[in-house]
Amino acid sequence: MSDIIYILTNEAMPGYVKIGKTKSNLIGRIKNLDTTGLPLPFECFFAAIVADCDAAEKLLHDAFADNRVRKNREFFEISPERVASALKLAVIEEVTPRDDIVETKDDEAALNKARARRSRFNFDLVNIPSGSTLTHAKDDQITCLVINSKTVEYNGNQMSLSQAALDVVHSLGYNWKAVSGPEYWLFDGTTLNELRRELEEGA
Repeated sequence: MSDIIYILTNEAMPGYVKIGKTKSNLIGRIKNLDTTGLPLPFECFFAAIVADCDAAEKLLHDAFADNRVRKNREFFEISPERVASALKLAVIEEVTPRDDIVETKDDEAALNKARARRSRFNFDLVNIPSGSTLTHAKDDQITCLVINSKTVEYNGNQMSLSQAALDVVHSLGYNWKAVSGPEYWLFDGTTLNELRRELEEGA
């Protein structure tokens, strides 16, 4: 058995992450969390083997206590990229699943539909000008360039934000069918989802 810390997101709960631990099977644990009370499956943003998952989980929960939704729940209102950055200090080995964790084709279709809906993003709304550089959440050496209000340039090709994010995760070995681009691209160290949420909350 391995001590594993996982960071989960759910398209049905945008803006929230679940920080948890398991000493058994990671895939099985995530599947067990997909109960009838949730409309969509969880997605694993990042997972890693650590020396002591009990201690690591407590430190993460303490570090982000101000973002915790309820004291007796493992949900936090925060970008998963911020939690992953902290967790990387304790990583022995990354074990993020390379495939979506779904039981059926219907589950996968529902997840991808929600991702597509959430992926709609307009750079003008958050005052990010054309020519700005974005960095990828999984590797800050990977960048793309904002072309206009809805498209970016990645690897010399103009495409949507989400297509660029998907191309990156595929190049890193993940087999995901779709991703929500604003969750995976950062501007000045902040994910586009966070910028969008700040705008929505301030409206």
